[in-house]
Amino acid sequence: MAEYYKLIKDNKKARFDFNILEVYTAGIELKGTEVKSIRNGGVNLTGSFAREKNGEILLYGMHVNPYEKGNIYNRDPLRVRKLLLKSTEIKKMIGKVSQRGLTLIPLKLYFRGNFAKIDLGLAKSKHTHEKRDYIKAKDIQREVQKEVKNRRN
Repeated sequence: MAEYYKLIKDNKKARFDFNILEVYTAGIELKGTEVKSIRNGGVNLTGSFAREKNGEILLYGMHVNPYEKGNIYNRDPLRVRKLLLKSTEIKKMIGKVSQRGLTLIPLKLYFRGNFAKIDLGLAKSKHTHEKRDYIKAKDIQREVQKEVKNRRN
């Protein structure tokens, strides 16, 4: 039986600003109308991050738009959300994040079956010159593709 997988949001800015060392998958504890709002694509991952507190991993800064038909049942759009992980994964993450310069950044949000999942990347920030090199390499690749296309014609 094939698993149902629906991508809701991809955080492209995170891949530009950070070097992703490892990727972890976690569930999200959502309340009330947040699920309907996320299914409609009303979520923003830019600027969000995960941090450990009291032996749990919490997600900060993820903005979930209030559901338009939810009225009094809507929650705070920027509330802190608990991530659902196994205790061994949490201990492993805490150990790696405690290293200097590493952080947990959400990479993509999706539904697997009926459950909301988020991919967290263990990341180290890029320096400005690394970003410039990335842009330069992308431009060169685009020009090469354009030349190949023109030669075919």
